Amino acid sequence: MSEHLIDRFAKDYEPGTVLFREGDPGDFMYVIQSGSVEIRREIGELERVLAVLPAGEFFGEMALINARPRSATAVVREPSRLLVIEPRTFEAMLRGRVEIAVRLIRTLASRLERANQQIELLLLPNANHRVVQCLRRMADEQIAAAGAAGAADSAVFLPVDANDLAARVALPPHEVAEILSRLAQARLVMTADEAGITGADKGFVIPEVGRLLEFLEFLELRERYGSF
Repeated sequence: MSEHLIDRFAKDYEPGTVLFREGDPGDFMYVIQSGSVEIRREIGELERVLAVLPAGEFFGEMALINARPRSATAVVREPSRLLVIEPRTFEAMLRGRVEIAVRLIRTLASRLERANQQIELLLLPNANHRVVQCLRRMADEQIAAAGAAGAADSAVFLPVDANDLAARVALPPHEVAEILSRLAQARLVMTADEAGITGADKGFVIPEVGRLLEFLEFLELRERYGSF
């Protein structure tokens, strides 16, 4: 996209700005030039963060494609610059730029896969199992991103805290914190401070992903007899 188009569509937003709410009509889609945006959705009586989208991601396109109300709420997380694209421009981009259409299809397929994984995660009845499975999947994502898929003996840093995990697994933060404490006692996870990581305001380290996988297998066997 040319600098002229970027200047034409770009807008700056302050943290906390609500771009749209769940149920709103879909008037625009957004591309994140800088900053980040939280995607939230009401689950029960609580609004939970489903994802934090970084620079380079786009969102809000589904409401334009299917002409249905917004399925989630989008809130600016930090000072951000976004490209705000209305339906006719979006359609023209898809018709005129094949690479944009291909990227959209790949992104939607990836989101569908993640959504299926999230549904599987939330269907797990045991809270311990749910948290450990979530940590395992996040570790796998970090390893794959680093190009070291299958490195079971790797140590992996996860830049999340108990609140972030609670949002992912739909459990109260205090319950997730208790489970993380027990995992820490078993040396399956460590805080960023314990691992000697400086400059991180939050995060956990999985010292050996292989041990976490073994513990997950143990939970799957123990599931039929009770929780740990």
